[in-house]
Amino acid sequence: MKRTVLLITVVVMLTGVGRAAHSRKSHRNPEAYYQKEWCAEHGGRAEVVLADATRCDCLTETNAIEFDFAPKWAEAIGQALYYGAMTGKEPGIVLIVSGPSDAKYIERIKAVADRYGIVIAVWTMDE
Repeated sequence: MKRTVLLITVVVMLTGVGRAAHSRKSHRNPEAYYQKEWCAEHGGRAEVVLADATRCDCLTETNAIEFDFAPKWAEAIGQALYYGAMTGKEPGIVLIVSGPSDAKYIERIKAVADRYGIVIAVWTMDE
């Protein structure tokens, strides 16, 4: 039992280090900037509070959308699926990309969706 607890602790610590390093990366604008712009252009409502007090980044007529910077692609999948389940709308992701090297993250989303039969819309915005 102690071994399991130690492994979980190490994983949590390493994950925290990765997130801290990513959060220090400078972006031209915060995520909310892209969210507000895209959501308004697509007739959606931003920061919609759901029944369990979570917040969907953008809710359109057809989609429940999560916004994230490209390296956070995996987190975006989970959140989009959850928001879709909570709202009854199709899940969607707007991935904020910094350049051509971020294309790999879009491919990763597609690979996961294909492998598990997940229907998820993906849009990109240039940073």
